[in-house]
Amino acid sequence: MKPVLVVLAAGMGSRYGGVKQIDGVGRQGETLLDYATYDAKRSGYGSVVYIIRKDIEAAFRERIFDRVAKNFDASYVFQSRESLLSASQIEASKNRTKPWGTIHALLCAKDVVKAPFTVINADDYYGRAAFGTLGGYLAGIDLRSTEHAMVGYVLKSTMSRSGTVSRGICDVKGGFLVTMREHKKIGYDAANKIVSEGAGEGGGNIMLTGEEPVSMNFFGFSTAIFDEFTGFFDEFIKRNAMDEKAECLLPDAAGKMVAEGRGKIKVFESRDSWFGMTYPEDRAIVRAEINKKIEDGYYPERLWEE
Repeated sequence: MKPVLVVLAAGMGSRYGGVKQIDGVGRQGETLLDYATYDAKRSGYGSVVYIIRKDIEAAFRERIFDRVAKNFDASYVFQSRESLLSASQIEASKNRTKPWGTIHALLCAKDVVKAPFTVINADDYYGRAAFGTLGGYLAGIDLRSTEHAMVGYVLKSTMSRSGTVSRGICDVKGGFLVTMREHKKIGYDAANKIVSEGAGEGGGNIMLTGEEPVSMNFFGFSTAIFDEFTGFFDEFIKRNAMDEKAECLLPDAAGKMVAEGRGKIKVFESRDSWFGMTYPEDRAIVRAEINKKIEDGYYPERLWEE
């Protein structure tokens, strides 16, 4: 059974200042979504499911989806604040303006994903080798396996000079994840050292070496994960329905599952350098990186047949 690629593409892009999921970076206007989908197809994936917001549907279809769907088995689902909530929870959260984070997004696709799958962010570039590694693993697991996987990256290779980033810092032993904790503000200080703001005791900063393995939301799961994450989200929304900012995040849910012994996550390490669209200043960097890969023959100048 060929694995499925699931793309988290419903983010609001508050730091970027626009809909970065559909911002063109290739020579023919291709987005990072195009390149991720192309790499997955080349690596043996059978289909892609995009998770988007209803308000970007028209632009998403025009600038990405209709072109991809002519070349690959593609579909999309919607994530909104109201998705998966009861009437009372919708009422309690009426002052909230955005959805509930990456676990919420993933659960919006649970009814259409019927095979082991890889989940990624829409605004990150992971490299084709990572798709091949994770896709090969997923092709060999059972639909209900409790041994999942992820590709981890080295923190210093995933930093942005334009501002802070969020990363799930991992403790890995014997090739398996032990713990994973989301750090929401990792950046460089005045001395060019890497600092996680507010992550220490009492809200203080902690210093990081840059060699820590981190999650970039590049996970591989069996379909059994939907039951696990449904329970996690149900508990989260009971506590946070009235919170206007709380987010239900993949690293937190995956880390809790491992800590409580309900599943394992095998960690494949990547030494590739990340690049992505977190801030407006990142766009020029991403365009230059993609252009170099085209010049080197890694990508064709035009990814898809029109």
